[in-house]
Amino acid sequence: MPDIKYKRVILKVSGEALAGEKGFGINPPVIKKIAEQIKSVHDLGVQVAIVCGGGNIWRGETGAEMGMDRAQADYMGMMATVMNGLALQDGLEHIGVPTRVQTSIEMRQVAEPYIRRKAIRHLEKGRVVIFAGGTGNPYFSTDTTSVLRAAEIEANVILMAKNNVDGVYSADPNKDPNAKKYAELTQLDIINKNLGVMDTTASSLSMDNNIPLIVFNLNKPENIKKVVQGENIGTIIKGGKDDK
Repeated sequence: MPDIKYKRVILKVSGEALAGEKGFGINPPVIKKIAEQIKSVHDLGVQVAIVCGGGNIWRGETGAEMGMDRAQADYMGMMATVMNGLALQDGLEHIGVPTRVQTSIEMRQVAEPYIRRKAIRHLEKGRVVIFAGGTGNPYFSTDTTSVLRAAEIEANVILMAKNNVDGVYSADPNKDPNAKKYAELTQLDIINKNLGVMDTTASSLSMDNNIPLIVFNLNKPENIKKVVQGENIGTIIKGGKDDK
């Protein structure tokens, strides 16, 4: 069996990644491909927890810009992450990966409520756990959810899977041919350089809890496996304040 660098991981999958080239909605062939990547890692014995974004269906910030109450718009966004979580659960279970969805807002007919100890027990039993519903509070992003859950379940790393983006750059590489790709950064760099990898709440929480983050391209087959095995792809962002 190949070496595994990270035994317990949080995989952050954006809503846009689930939409694929369509850019909106849930794309079943894309769900299938992502599920197969997750299965390959699960088969190695890695404990995998997932946080889904909801931007392929709804963004709270967009609703607020349209004049909606921000809290109401954010709750709608939380519902979008539940839809994505259920779709991903279906994709995983179709290929034999036992999966549980836990939501921060109770909806017991479709998913378990989030209970930290129960989530850890599921992981220990070899089940993939999908955390849906964000933090359960408006004004907090799913990036913040990823860091919060990583701290709670004592994950070794957050894997930030991007849609056709292979790391963190100094500028948008699609617009600036001179954009520099970073191999390694700290969360303080992310904040000071305003690189926009995560919002400042998520970056600060990651820094305070010393949780590393790896940004990589989800669209290349086996990239998730390569990351958990320690291959240097993407950009690693160290979590601690004093990391150099």
